[in-house]
Amino acid sequence: MTSSSSSCTQNKNDNPIYFYDYHPAQADLLDEVIKGMKASPRVLAPKFFYDETGSKLFDAICKTKEYYPTRTEIDIIKNNLDDITKHIGDDCLLIEPGSGSSEKVRLMLDSINPKAYMPMDISKDYLRMAAEDIASEYPWLEVHAACVDYTQPFALPPCHTHARKVAFFPGSSIGNFDPEHAVDFLNHLAQMLRGEKEGGLLIGVDLKKDKQRLDAAYNDSDGYTAAFNQNLLNRISTELDAGFDPDNFSHRAFYNEELGRIEMHLISNEAHTVSIGEHHFKFEKDQSIHTESSYKYTIEEFQALAKKAGFVPVKVWTDPNKLFSVHYFKIQSA
Repeated sequence: MTSSSSSCTQNKNDNPIYFYDYHPAQADLLDEVIKGMKASPRVLAPKFFYDETGSKLFDAICKTKEYYPTRTEIDIIKNNLDDITKHIGDDCLLIEPGSGSSEKVRLMLDSINPKAYMPMDISKDYLRMAAEDIASEYPWLEVHAACVDYTQPFALPPCHTHARKVAFFPGSSIGNFDPEHAVDFLNHLAQMLRGEKEGGLLIGVDLKKDKQRLDAAYNDSDGYTAAFNQNLLNRISTELDAGFDPDNFSHRAFYNEELGRIEMHLISNEAHTVSIGEHHFKFEKDQSIHTESSYKYTIEEFQALAKKAGFVPVKVWTDPNKLFSVHYFKIQSA
């Protein structure tokens, strides 16, 4: 990250909100887009989905009838809240990487009673709005919001450094990482959570299931997932003055059974050229840009993955249909 700043503001209830801006510079976006366009096959990182429009579209996806992960995870948390609270304990620094609208954490805040809440997101404006909403709804809660690319190593903002740290990582976002990169991310998370007291991780993980259900979840009939995928090109065109026309690309998503992952792609509808500054990229008809993977795991597979990063499995909760899982892991003190 090239720069950082911090500020403290107050919401309408005079509750202070501490905001740490580690937002990546535009050059970081440009460098990654150029690198992705030069790769074979072409790729764009899913972390760039989440500008303000992308974040709102994802919230809409979560409400579609086909997209089961959100409502299933919420039901798991609601149905097991007392047990989850017992494992997390109270008076912790609760950290949520990729917090978005902070909807799911609301299910737990009153029960867990954390010392402070730290939402993290790459979309600065959306994060600020969400942090203000949380501070208004929970006037007793100290809110420290960090605008950061949490997929990259970074130093934790100086907030309650001696508190016990617990991370909440819902939505099966861990599935966006290839397994080896998931271990790298979990290693970084473990270092962030390790302190004077034993840390913890509450994480949602999508389970393996039939292909038909998975394919439907990423191709909703309302078209929100397609719009979400194409908005990535809108963002790049706006922020980098690039020549992407989203209408030249179609959304495609499918379950790759061999690799155990959903793949999302943008498919070129016709031969054309896209210019990004001095760079020019030719697309053939049906050529793909791979925009996201979402890996699915069995419970045993994911626990084995987390153990590689030093996490110790404590408890796992699932729904009656075994669609989704919520795990609690602990990390030993330093």
